[in-house]
Amino acid sequence: MSHAEPAVLVLEDDEGLRSQYRWLLSDYRVLEAGDREQAKQIAAREHPGLAIVDLGLPPDPDGASEGLAAVAELLEIAPETKIIVVTGNESREHASRAIATGAYDFFQKPADPDLLKLIVGRAARLFELEQENRRLAKTVSQMAVGGILGDSAAMQKVLRDIERLARTDITVLITGESGTGKELVADAIHRLSARAGKPFVAINCAAIPEGLLEAELFGHEKGAFTGAVKQTIGKIESANGGTLFLDEVGDIPLTTQVKLLRFLEERVVERVGGRQSIRIDTRVLSATNQDLARLIAEGRFREDLFYRINEIAINLPPLRDRGGDSVLLAKFFLRKYAKEFGRTLRGFANDAASAIRQHPWRGNVRELEGRVKRAAIMAEGALVTAGDLDLAQPEAERSLNLREARKRAERKTIELALSEVEGNISKAAGRLGVSRPTLYDLLAEHGFSAPRESQVPEPTKER
Repeated sequence: MSHAEPAVLVLEDDEGLRSQYRWLLSDYRVLEAGDREQAKQIAAREHPGLAIVDLGLPPDPDGASEGLAAVAELLEIAPETKIIVVTGNESREHASRAIATGAYDFFQKPADPDLLKLIVGRAARLFELEQENRRLAKTVSQMAVGGILGDSAAMQKVLRDIERLARTDITVLITGESGTGKELVADAIHRLSARAGKPFVAINCAAIPEGLLEAELFGHEKGAFTGAVKQTIGKIESANGGTLFLDEVGDIPLTTQVKLLRFLEERVVERVGGRQSIRIDTRVLSATNQDLARLIAEGRFREDLFYRINEIAINLPPLRDRGGDSVLLAKFFLRKYAKEFGRTLRGFANDAASAIRQHPWRGNVRELEGRVKRAAIMAEGALVTAGDLDLAQPEAERSLNLREARKRAERKTIELALSEVEGNISKAAGRLGVSRPTLYDLLAEHGFSAPRESQVPEPTKER
């Protein structure tokens, strides 16, 4: 265990048993309490990740009233603590009541060392997962602006620019590679602005045929062209009072650019086939992944329109230039899709995190989200691996370190044993020459999914 393992509060009136727990849990920081009041004081001060509570405490050593009261009070003080209760009689009734109160699991005296370590290890991993989720949620709330997440210096500048520009009605040109989140930036500017309650209308100018784009933007009157069977308002008119987002603005044909320029100068539109000038109050945000300066030089984009849509520019950096943002975003997406698909995923294995950091991400955030989404569905273990992401493990991670080499060999051997016995845990443990609790520990350590056990299992001896 590492120094980051959660502390374990042991509430046990028998000093000899407390000594045994100290020895069995030597890899943890053990906090000892001899009675309920002392345990409450320690919990209030330390907020331990785990607690082992003997239900048969004085003054009710043959019952469970004192132990159950301790469970309830500890959870009130530190609700995130995973409490494992200990019962010394053959009845499961007290353990069931404790679990109904909020305890995580139970075992019976005398404690089987392997089973105790297994239960404590599982509780520790669950506590750490929940802690990581809480940390991530806090990080997202602290760093996200308008739903956009980023901790790198480049993205922090973008987020501050979004906050400042949202307070104005200035036209903004958002530039960046495909998949960097340009529409998310436009949407964030709108939602943080005074126009937030009004429409946000987005149009992808590259996705509409040249002959139809003008009518799509400005609307048309009935009979304006073949197929125009009724009057239709355009995207600009639909965004009246709100925000119009022109994605891939570099793909607007020159003839339509002229009409768009007139709208930006006069704030009026005329529907195709119409004569009426309609005054529109809308903010215009644009985006492109093209070099508009080059398009201007080639005569494919009007220079006067460029200056109209580019009063201020925001340039989104590619994901490969955003430092640790790739791992931060991957954790956010994994949490999102694990919840959506009902998967219990603890996070990313070391090889996955390294692969995420080193991958060039030519498709940027869009590519990252797609890979994590797929991995959240397809991953077989509790930890997402580089293979689940369909990313090659970086050569630097193929360490010659003997400990790492042993871990790789151990994982392959476990995979082979499980495949040969079709996932039967008892048979696999026999093949590997270990106990079932030890195999469960190994499965968790290597990120395999293991059969779920009842929270109130039948009492068992070492098998």
